[in-house]
Amino acid sequence: MHAIGIDIGGTKIAGGIVDELGAIERFERVPTDARDSDAIEEAIVSMIETLADGERLPVGVAAPGFIDAAQSTVYYTPNIPWRNEPLRERLEARLHLPLVIDNDANAAGWAEFHFGAGRLVSDMVMLTSGTGVGGAVIVDDRLLRGGFGVAGELGHLRVVPDGILCGCGARGCIEQYGSGRALQRMAGEIADSGGIGRALAAERERAGGVLEGAVIGRLVQEGDPGAIAALSELGSWLGQACSSLAVVLDPQLFVIGGGVADAGDRLLDPVRRAYSDHLPARGFHPEPVFAVAQLGNEAGVVGAADLARLQADPHATASAP
Repeated sequence: MHAIGIDIGGTKIAGGIVDELGAIERFERVPTDARDSDAIEEAIVSMIETLADGERLPVGVAAPGFIDAAQSTVYYTPNIPWRNEPLRERLEARLHLPLVIDNDANAAGWAEFHFGAGRLVSDMVMLTSGTGVGGAVIVDDRLLRGGFGVAGELGHLRVVPDGILCGCGARGCIEQYGSGRALQRMAGEIADSGGIGRALAAERERAGGVLEGAVIGRLVQEGDPGAIAALSELGSWLGQACSSLAVVLDPQLFVIGGGVADAGDRLLDPVRRAYSDHLPARGFHPEPVFAVAQLGNEAGVVGAADLARLQADPHATASAP
């Protein structure tokens, strides 16, 4: 059974028709204005109608923010003015198609579990380092959603008491130490220090005072010591977060996604070291595998479609969500 997956972002909506093996057979992308919720709804409906082309296909919609346990209502999303929005009801009334709503990080994590780095395990945690830090938890082959549907907000695990103020209102969240924005801040601090930060400082001056993540990534690939030091600092914080998650969830696998994961072992090595250094009962606690995500930017589309397909046909696979 094919299914439609829609991934709502702050600046775009992506969608596709996805087959049972996670392959995207048709892909669409349109820009959006996150401030206009009506325009976003219109864009979602238009994209689904275009992709369905008259067929009755199950639809999965991945939205940023808190989604209720019934996979129907968007409690809250930070970049779109949705508050207790009955999104599934509104879309179903217009489309007359079977439809589920899920958190975007959950959708990406499910795709990675079912078709990517996690396909050989039953328990997995995914951390995605982008503008913020997202997360998804798989326990015994199932997505962990929690009693109210909002489990897995891993970016707001606190790692530094009274640390940097986070956009959520708390201080010291891993999002402030393990995200792409955090990497830019750390690289800027190293650039200010001179020494190993000279190349970073030169790139910042060339760009008019801004250090973009892509530039830091290029310097990492070139072996620049300042960029590598910034990446190692970020990896160390992610590793500490993983050690805290491990004592609760005991996953077999941690998957790191997002742009910083392009660095591969240059990121994973400090993650592994910090995880081991901060894990209780070191030497006796079985250690999980650490891997980078495999599916890239299309993971949300693939995961949303697969969750909708499994909802429509729970017997389609042994690994139901």
